[in-house]
Amino acid sequence: MIGITRDDDVTTLEIQRHERRNALNTEVCTGIRDGIRSAEESGARVVVITGQGTVFSAGADLTSAAYDRDFLAAHYGMLDAVQKTPLPVIAAVNGPAVGAGVQLAIAADLRVAVPDASFMIPVAKLGLAMDNWTIARLSELAGGGVARAMLMGVQTITAENAVQFGLVNGIGDSAAAHEWAREIAKLAPLSLRHMKLVFNHMPDSEPTQEQQEAHRAAWASADMAEARAARKEKRPPVFRGE
Repeated sequence: MIGITRDDDVTTLEIQRHERRNALNTEVCTGIRDGIRSAEESGARVVVITGQGTVFSAGADLTSAAYDRDFLAAHYGMLDAVQKTPLPVIAAVNGPAVGAGVQLAIAADLRVAVPDASFMIPVAKLGLAMDNWTIARLSELAGGGVARAMLMGVQTITAENAVQFGLVNGIGDSAAAHEWAREIAKLAPLSLRHMKLVFNHMPDSEPTQEQQEAHRAAWASADMAEARAARKEKRPPVFRGE
């Protein structure tokens, strides 16, 4: 259910359930989690997550075990993996993202959406409760007013409005997302890792021990020395994550 491809330093994870509008079930969530771990182990620099066909994800598959504990554990395990991987993750939103599909998109570090993409969270129509992380993350990205409109008003946000609100970084297709991924893959991995750790702990005023260690590692890295040398020699730097 998850297609995994590699292009140089970029690994792409594609949800392949087009017949179910790429709805998430336990297998899909576990596949994305494992795909991210595989990308880390293979030495990839950036991960792109997208959907097959014309839908990013219709959310949790309500016809299967979406209400079961196994699914919920797999779902949150997937979101945790997206956030905690040191690799930058780009969501290439190739169409509508609904419910858990929006959660997957906002768990990513960056988002590129096609012009006809849309974002909607119908949790209030399903009688469910949304977790604190999703509410906080959505508020951080799009603002409290938009988050309330999406969650309490079940308002659908278009791709154009999503860019204006800050929920999406830009309009573009899969090719545009992958081009951005290739550019990011040329940047210093340790610097990116530190930034991601801090962004994902923004509510904390004091840096965690992990963030401090990542900060020191970036400043003491061979990559920083490479960047200085490349600037002096007027050439592109070649980063190795060391």
